[in-house]
Amino acid sequence: MTREALLVTHTGRQDSTDHARTVASDLIAAGFRVRALAAESGDLGLPEIVPVDEEKAAQDVEIVFALGGDGTLLRAAELARPVGAPLLGINLGRVGFLAEAEIHDLDQAVRDVVARDYAVDERLTVDVTVDQDGVRVAESWALNEATVEKGDRERMLEVLVEVDGRRLSRYGCDGVVCATPTGSTAYAFSAGGPVVWPQVEALLLVPISAHALFSRPLVASPTSTLAITIEPYAHHAVLSCDGRRVYELAPGSRVEVRRGALPVRVVRLSPRPFTDRLVAKFALPVEGWRGNAR
Repeated sequence: MTREALLVTHTGRQDSTDHARTVASDLIAAGFRVRALAAESGDLGLPEIVPVDEEKAAQDVEIVFALGGDGTLLRAAELARPVGAPLLGINLGRVGFLAEAEIHDLDQAVRDVVARDYAVDERLTVDVTVDQDGVRVAESWALNEATVEKGDRERMLEVLVEVDGRRLSRYGCDGVVCATPTGSTAYAFSAGGPVVWPQVEALLLVPISAHALFSRPLVASPTSTLAITIEPYAHHAVLSCDGRRVYELAPGSRVEVRRGALPVRVVRLSPRPFTDRLVAKFALPVEGWRGNAR
């Protein structure tokens, strides 16, 4: 049976295209049938690559390669999640927290995939709904976070926050981030939220620049429902899911965030502790410590 892989990259960048072409060539040489999105396949310059439409791009593939930054990996996650395809991120950007491997690991990563020498973890996602006057007006999901933010830069956003159907607090704020553990090192971290290990199942709620006596970040149960209601007299707001799916929110809109029905399956090439990833990605100062080496 032919092994198949989907390749997702940013062909608008020459270095990304070159690395993707190398990966595709190595996979093809190993007997893989390699797919790429129709809009990108021609740029890769390999006639063996099969162009596919987005709707069924990852259907029945063994693995999805995402070569680029976190934006590319989030785009690939949109294709992989509906069909449960494992997703392997190769960081060609700057921080690349979602990626499993760096550019210098590229050749070894391909060899591990060919040898089936990898594990697959499931990352918690969130499902997001928007209701206006009791009518469902939007549905979406996120791997990192769903954010409700003010639509007018010069005006504060007034929101009511609820957890599990109980009112928690009103905020005058710039917005609210509802994040997963995977997204705890992204926007939620920048807004002052805690870093949560990916293996922890939880939902995070982080107010952004809130004018309130109680405006601390919260870590809720994975079975909880977080709700954010735009006050009826407030100005319009914006809902953003992973920065990729954006929806206008009218005054009075109610956004609910709960654990996603489908996880994102992420490839792990080695049992590297998350602590090591934090130290490497954030360049934390651990060198020169005079205590016992660990």
